Amino acid sequence: MMFDRRPLRYSPDQELAFAMLRILFGVIWTLNAVIEANAPYVNGFLGSIVKRMKGQPHVIVAYLSSVIHAVTLAGPQHVAIVTVILDALLALSLLSGVALRPMAWVGVVYSLLLWSTVGGFGGPYTAGATDPGTAIVYALVFIAVLSVPAGQRLTLAGPQANPPTTRGIEVVRILFGLLWAFDTFWKWQPDFLHGSLSYLVSSEVGQPAWIAHYIAFFVQIMGVAGPLAFGIFAAAAETVLALSLLAGFAQKWILPAGLLYSFGLWTTAEGWGGPYALGSTGNRGDMLGTANIYVIVYLFLIVAYLYGRTDRGRPGA
Repeated sequence: MMFDRRPLRYSPDQELAFAMLRILFGVIWTLNAVIEANAPYVNGFLGSIVKRMKGQPHVIVAYLSSVIHAVTLAGPQHVAIVTVILDALLALSLLSGVALRPMAWVGVVYSLLLWSTVGGFGGPYTAGATDPGTAIVYALVFIAVLSVPAGQRLTLAGPQANPPTTRGIEVVRILFGLLWAFDTFWKWQPDFLHGSLSYLVSSEVGQPAWIAHYIAFFVQIMGVAGPLAFGIFAAAAETVLALSLLAGFAQKWILPAGLLYSFGLWTTAEGWGGPYALGSTGNRGDMLGTANIYVIVYLFLIVAYLYGRTDRGRPGA
């Protein structure tokens, strides 16, 4: 069933798990704020938007040009400092639970702004492009926080007077499925199918020795089967993940599988989100990687559908 309209009730264990995921997300925002709070990020903020214009369609180039003009008028360094402060405030709200719902809405809008500016709408979508960008996934996590009682436990503000009671988590599942479907489209393109191992090889550049050796180990294993076989495996796996999320089938098995697959992508093709350098992560708007945030979305869905439910109407069970 694509959308389950039956009432959804969460157990105390689920509320605690949601709160822990909220705090985990807050830790990631904290790390990002720390990485951004330095001269390389502040001084390079405008340049990070300029770089996103290369290879983009005319309409996006025009939009980014208007953004660059506005940032220039406001003062690039001033705008960069505002983003650092906003990142810190979002982190504090997620960690403490204070003003969680209004700040989560701010997080949705802010993440989408990042996606459309320093993220360049995830583009340019040229040969070898594989995903719709990072900040849009952050927006999805904020929607998940708004859709579940993530502020009922482990909060300095006290439990929410009116915790979420709608089936917003179903919307998160379907939106997440659409993101995977978009990614799947690019995975089936010849440039990825025949050059899939190149993503793993390129992720070794600039990494600490232990990460480079870790990635090289997987490169050797996957090289035995050949780039095409590995590319087809990745495209087929993501097709199944997308269809399962969109249609709501086999959640008991495919949600954990999607979590493991996302973690595998983050630690190999994304090189654990690195290499880390002052200013580098915030400038790209990717905040420690992409697939690790997919992991958090999967954890929200696993808690909602598979863990400690007080009703037995979970979809795809």
